[in-house]
Amino acid sequence: MDVNTASGRPILVVDDERNIRKALELLFRASGYPVIEAEDGEAALRQVEKLDPRLVLLDVEIPRLDGFETLRRLRRDSEVPVILLTVRNEDEDKDRGLQLGADDYITKPFRTEEVLLRVQAVLRRTERFLPGTGVIRVDDRLQFHPDRQYLLVGGQQVSLRPTECRLLQTLINANGAVLSNQQLLELVWGPGYDESQVRVYINYLRNKIESDSSNPQYIINVRGQGYYFENPGAAVA
Repeated sequence: MDVNTASGRPILVVDDERNIRKALELLFRASGYPVIEAEDGEAALRQVEKLDPRLVLLDVEIPRLDGFETLRRLRRDSEVPVILLTVRNEDEDKDRGLQLGADDYITKPFRTEEVLLRVQAVLRRTERFLPGTGVIRVDDRLQFHPDRQYLLVGGQQVSLRPTECRLLQTLINANGAVLSNQQLLELVWGPGYDESQVRVYINYLRNKIESDSSNPQYIINVRGQGYYFENPGAAVA
């Protein structure tokens, strides 16, 4: 898939600094991406609702609604990929952004080439076709529909983000083998990502599929080794 031409939907750049917005606009347009802009959180939410962007580059320190609050509200209704931009390089901030649903995190000052590569990597991950369209019946309680990116948990439909879907499919496809954090990063995210991504998205999945996420029965951690999926008899329907 050519990530430049796979969609005519724009990239939304949200930053209160006009020079940064314009620099990123020039970068993306030169690479074949349409671009729209917003300078604060409220304007960003309106743009997402009206224009359904393909990806959002969201600065954390913007007026009216900061980037974290904007992301929190965005995730109520949208699964659009989001990359956070920030001058802060604290692990706590990164974890907070990932927990709110960010797909990646870029620290200012940045090289424009790095931004372009990370945008392209996120688009490849989130727009890649998931192989196999069969329904995976894990047990009587849990069914996984990878092609449509949702679960049936006790008969209730639960939607999955693209990254959650890929992570769950990777764990299931391992057939009970333990996968290390590094293996999961390589298989699900690709190079250049921090292991905190794995921990955050494992928690997302556990909250969606486990009866008690503090005592997981499906996604099991082996201390010091990684994670495996406890598969009591999965079958493709």
